[in-house]
Amino acid sequence: MPGKIALSLACGDYEIVRPLKEGLVEAEGIELTILTGQDSNTRHWRFLRNREYDVAELSCSSYAVARDQGLPFTAIPVFLHRRFRHGFIYINTGKGITKPADLIGRKIGLKQFQSTAIVWMRGILEHEYGVPHGSVEWYPELDESVEFEPPPGVTIKRLPHDKSVVSMLVLGELDAALHPELIRPIRDHDPRVARLFADYRREEESYYRKTGIFPIMHLLGIRQELVDTHPWIPRALTLAFDQAREIAMRRMREAALVPLVFYGEALEEQQQMFGPDPWEYGLGARNRHNIDTLIDYSQEQGQTRKRRSLEELFVAV
Repeated sequence: MPGKIALSLACGDYEIVRPLKEGLVEAEGIELTILTGQDSNTRHWRFLRNREYDVAELSCSSYAVARDQGLPFTAIPVFLHRRFRHGFIYINTGKGITKPADLIGRKIGLKQFQSTAIVWMRGILEHEYGVPHGSVEWYPELDESVEFEPPPGVTIKRLPHDKSVVSMLVLGELDAALHPELIRPIRDHDPRVARLFADYRREEESYYRKTGIFPIMHLLGIRQELVDTHPWIPRALTLAFDQAREIAMRRMREAALVPLVFYGEALEEQQQMFGPDPWEYGLGARNRHNIDTLIDYSQEQGQTRKRRSLEELFVAV
């Protein structure tokens, strides 16, 4: 393999990427320029709309929509971001919402309709709590990473550019919001806003015990022409990311390195519930079930037309 190929990689600044970023791990045959300064929405937009990076951490649901529309991207099963989502469903406390069924018929704000976090939350509300996604009016704040035609029976109304989901929730202009991040009114203990699930951790643990799903948010997208020209790139990247993750997981076991009281106990608790590596990559049984569920939700919610298999969505590595 003559020389190294220079590739740009945009991703979050995660501990499981740190060995790659610091040069402790290298992808064979590749000179990576790693960019970690973008927020998720900006990174996804710039990759899918403008092709600004060669490789990028990417919203799973936006990737599914891009592939459904024939855009020239592929992916490898490297999942840099996972998060339970029950704790990110917010309500205005003056609206009389005390349980999931109270969301039916309401106005609910979003960052994007297409966001993976939001797809998970809508799917969980529908299948675990009986709140059909078509029974709600959806108000996204941002344009979608990949535009799509909303299906019949689903009401999506883009907010004006001078409005934000969070401010409208606080003021009662929206009844509830699904948001990918912890919003400021919750951090500030604003009495006008609360979580739908006060004991959200109990709900998340119950969900995991029932389904075995620790929701995957992001995969690693690659421009298709790179793979067509250099078919060895996906495997080289997968091996490097896998090695970086293993180093990070070993480092996590050194409790003295982490300025967190009772860190060792928290790590033991995690291992008891999830096993030694809840961040595993690849398409083993647990990850297949995870991604298959998300793809089902995406199609059910009208974002994709064709149900693609994981073998169609991921490069074999």
